[in-house]
Order: sequence, then structure tokens, then C-alpha cells
Amino acid sequence: MRVELLSPAGNFEKLKIALSYGADAVYGGVSHFSLRIRSGREFSYESFREAIDYTHSLDKKIYVTINGFPFNSQLKLLEKHIETIAGMEPDAFIVAAPGVIKLAQKIAPHVPIHLSTQANVLNYLDAEMYYEMGVKRIVAAREVSLSDLKDFKKRLPQLEIEVFVHGSMCFAYSGRCLISAVQSGRVPNRGSCANDCRFAYTLYAKNEESGTLFKIEQTSEEGTYIFNAKDLNLMPRLKEILNSGVIDALKIEGRTKSPYYAAASTNAYRKAVDGYYAGDFDLSFYQKELESIKNRGFSEGYLIQRPHERNNTQNIDSTLLEGTHQVYAEVNESGTSFKAKDRVDIGGVYEILSHGEISACDNAVGRIWQEEGVWKITIHELKSVSGKVYEAVHSGNTNDILLPAALPAFTFFRKKIE
Repeated sequence: MRVELLSPAGNFEKLKIALSYGADAVYGGVSHFSLRIRSGREFSYESFREAIDYTHSLDKKIYVTINGFPFNSQLKLLEKHIETIAGMEPDAFIVAAPGVIKLAQKIAPHVPIHLSTQANVLNYLDAEMYYEMGVKRIVAAREVSLSDLKDFKKRLPQLEIEVFVHGSMCFAYSGRCLISAVQSGRVPNRGSCANDCRFAYTLYAKNEESGTLFKIEQTSEEGTYIFNAKDLNLMPRLKEILNSGVIDALKIEGRTKSPYYAAASTNAYRKAVDGYYAGDFDLSFYQKELESIKNRGFSEGYLIQRPHERNNTQNIDSTLLEGTHQVYAEVNESGTSFKAKDRVDIGGVYEILSHGEISACDNAVGRIWQEEGVWKITIHELKSVSGKVYEAVHSGNTNDILLPAALPAFTFFRKKIE
């Protein structure tokens, strides 16, 4: 059994990118019954149907997130939502609430149920209960250990197990947080988390007898991002995870992250999984690819070690660190032109991140060549598809700029940050 690689699809473009870079399956949703409302709004019912059909045309799978926690007033709308999505023939529903599981099975008994990590399955008793309810796969709680998951599989060999291996981590227990609900009225477990844990905070101490308020001064080493969790990165443990033989799917978090994140994270884990099965696992290369993405620093989370054994899961210095690379351009779906994501200059040399075949060329428009195993590109003439010529283009310029030769769709140009 080969493990499935599951990538986020926050919109149709990112779905196509994830599939292009090697995802076996993607997950996404429409609107307010998903725990990522912002990404859900990127899809209408019509475009989501197109996305499902597109995914299936590649013989790959798409799982629909219906993992919010509805109130009574939403149940009628939820029924209609499940019925509509079920008619599109998705490969599974990702559900968190037991009542929604029953509702989905009543309306669409032919659609498999995957249990969201929000259901917080930490032990085999809970796993067994959901399995008996008809759940085909559980997305394990972030806090569960690999050794416990081995016990799950031993007791429930037919139950599929999916684990998160990469992406943002909530500082709260299995995402059970109310900070943004208190501060801004945005309820995390209904899909509208404002990421208040990423903010900088100033701390005060109050003397209740005198009413005196003291500001607590912090040193630069201690920082002010007191709730900010580092990002999960289990690449260093991937061989151990796959050696266990009990994990059916590896999941990358990040429906609201950038197209480059969808490409680079999927690319790294695709190459790593393939390298593992081929007996040619190059951890250093995969890790460098992940480090090219903007992140909050990396942690191995809790899959291998228990939460109380970890003391490096917090980034108290900043909300986001720079990755090792800056993205400058993205090639469009036709592969004949690109849009700037940063300032692209004539004569600038950019590294190419791609997923398909590339051919060297050198002409009036530019040059593409390989150097020490890395494909590179430089542009001699910045000309738009409409014929306008530029000295430089930047992210505010939405014109498609011609390439010197065709490149695979959704190729990225990047530079290492000095």
C-alpha cells in the first residue's frame, strides 16, 4: 500500500497547482460549512462542480470539507448543502460533528465519511465508535502519537488513518480556541478564525488593592508573540511515519496559503514519498524546499513525542519568518506567459520551480538553461501578450508577459534571499 498525499485546495487555481505538483488528492469546500470560510468563498457551487470534474479527469480524488459545527438555525441550509455537494459525486465528506455524520449518511449514503481532526480522536475507543458509525477514515488529532495510531490500526485494520505532516499549528488543543471570538466576534470553530494567536501582545499586571497597573517589560529575546505556534514540519520524521505501515494518508494544511505554498509543499512531499518507495530518500533536499516557503519556524509537533515533551513549538519573536526564497513570477495555465509576483527585471536570473519537462533555449525573448541540476531563466525582453514592452514588471502589473519558450503550467520563478 502506497500512502496517499493530500494537499489543500483553497481555490480552483491552487487545486490545479496541487494536482500538477503531485498530490494524489485535494480537499476544499464551499462557503460557511467549512472551517476555512475565506477559502470556501473562493468556490461557488458551479466552480466547485468544475473542480470535482477536473480532479476526476486526472483520476485523482477530492474530499469536501463540511467540518464546521452548525447551530439549529443552520440545519435546513446544511441539509440542502450536503444534497447539492453530494450530487457532484465527491470522493468523501470531511465531517467533524456526530450529528452531521448521521445527516450526511441519511442524505448521501454513497459518499464516504472522513472524520475531521476537529473531532479530536485521541484513543481507540473513540476511533472504534466513529468506525461503527460508518466513518471510513479518521484525520487524527494533532496531539495523538504514532504509537497510539499503531494500536488503532491493530484493533481496527479497516479504518483508514490520515495525519497532518505540514502547515500551521493552532496554539490551542485541537483547534478548540475562542480568542478571536472574544476579541473580534469571529468564531474559530465555525470557520472564521481571525488568527489572533499570531498577534503581538503587551502584558500588564494589576495590583487589585491599589488599582495600579504595571506594564511588564520584555526583552528582545523573550518577544511578545506569546500565543504564536511554530509551523508543523514532519519531513524529518517521514521515513519513521511510513515505516510504521499504519498511515494511509499524509495531509498538508494550508487552504488559505499562497499558490507557491501549494506548489512547493506538495512538490517536496511528493518527491519525498516517491524517494522513500524508491529507496532514494534525500531529506536535505526536501527540507530545503520546505524552507523556501515563508513560515513561522518549524516544529515536529506531537506525533512522535508527547506534547509535554516538547519545548520548541513556540515562536515568540515574530508572527512570520521569511523563507529562504522570494517568488517573482508564476507561469499561467497555458504555459506561454507569466505574471509578476515581485519586480522582474531584464537580465535578472531566476531559479525555476516546476513539475514537468523543461527544454533549454536562448532567443531574443530570453534564455532557459540548467546549471548544477537547477533550471534557471533570464528575460532579455519583457513584452506583454498585447505587444507592450517594459523595462521591468512588478506585482501590480497584471499583464501576461511572454516567455522565451513554453514552460509547464504554474511554474514559479524564485530567487534565494541574500
